[in-house]
Amino acid sequence: MKRNLLTAGEVATRLGVRLETVYAYVSRGVLSRTLGPDGHTSRFAPAEVDELARRGRPRGGARVGTVDVSLATSITRVEEGRLSYRGQSATELATRASFEQVAELLWTGALPDEVRWPVDKAARKLAHALRDVLPPASSPLDRFAALAASLGPLFPLRVHLQPGTVLTHARHLLVALVDVLPELAALPGNGADTAIAARLHARLSPRRPHREQVRLLDVALVLLADHELATSTMAARVAASTRADPFAVILAGFGALHGPLHGSAALATHRMLLDAEATDVDSALARALLAVAPPAKLPGFGHPVYRAADPRAVAILGEIAGREQLATRSQRALLARAQETASAAVGSPPNVDFALAALAYAGGMPLGATAAIFALARTAGFIAHALEEYQETPLRFRARALYLAP
Repeated sequence: MKRNLLTAGEVATRLGVRLETVYAYVSRGVLSRTLGPDGHTSRFAPAEVDELARRGRPRGGARVGTVDVSLATSITRVEEGRLSYRGQSATELATRASFEQVAELLWTGALPDEVRWPVDKAARKLAHALRDVLPPASSPLDRFAALAASLGPLFPLRVHLQPGTVLTHARHLLVALVDVLPELAALPGNGADTAIAARLHARLSPRRPHREQVRLLDVALVLLADHELATSTMAARVAASTRADPFAVILAGFGALHGPLHGSAALATHRMLLDAEATDVDSALARALLAVAPPAKLPGFGHPVYRAADPRAVAILGEIAGREQLATRSQRALLARAQETASAAVGSPPNVDFALAALAYAGGMPLGATAAIFALARTAGFIAHALEEYQETPLRFRARALYLAP
């Protein structure tokens, strides 16, 4: 018997299902098994389990109208209390690597010592033109989507889906995404050789930043770069499965981010913090609770994957609480009280949306800044998943409808 056969428990973990579901797959012929050395326990072939994960596990038992998909990926692993990129701790990477370095790690599997992304002059010119022609009230997501849609035609070779070409276009796009945002503060020189985090900060805050504030923004970009198969990432992968070019893939991801329950979720939390500053924490929390359904759910608290602490929130909030340059004493006191009171009220710890809102609040950023940070960061993840999906069988996502008679 091969020594690398999996136990039923290991199969359940790999597929993200309950142990009973594994045996249901066996009874339905979805998985085959052999007996272990004791003649009683089951053993499973890793290749067959991985293939099941790759094509998507069966969705028996789910309520009508829901979709439950599990796919194999080598990009990101989400576990209780831990997030890993290519096998490396994301929170540890955030302490020593820039967003650009981590993006390259997600794309290639290797963490470079230094990264400097080139500026495409035509892409920058288009980004500036869009920045000036779009209404001032246009949201960052509107600006990003407009740029992704209009930038593609500048690069006819975007249809060449080999990694080298895809990554050249991805780097140009990520640089241009910053340029489509209005400038709120000046950068030294022309900003052409400045890192993404510093250039982004100048478009999200009118304040002259302390280097620790730019570093915190870089930390947030790293921690938000990918999170397994979140809704927007799934949308991007479906587009990639049709062999859509990278610009179209990113546009599909942005479409999902536009929903208030995903990429814009931190906006409500940011409003709550501003309300708390203008009035008081308890009243602001009460108003936030009344604005959601069910009222037991509060934006910025609890997470469907992390039952305990969200490691991304722990890292960002720990930085804010521990560094005087990142928030005033009164801001830190307000954030601490909001965390304590809200967590006690809803029974859940703060998630990354609260942490992102705390970053924006402490940094004097306008409403909408959180969505810009989230979307720019997650674009790196979209590209990583597109590259992985391009290596899969095309058009592998074909859901079937359960027809309900009228």
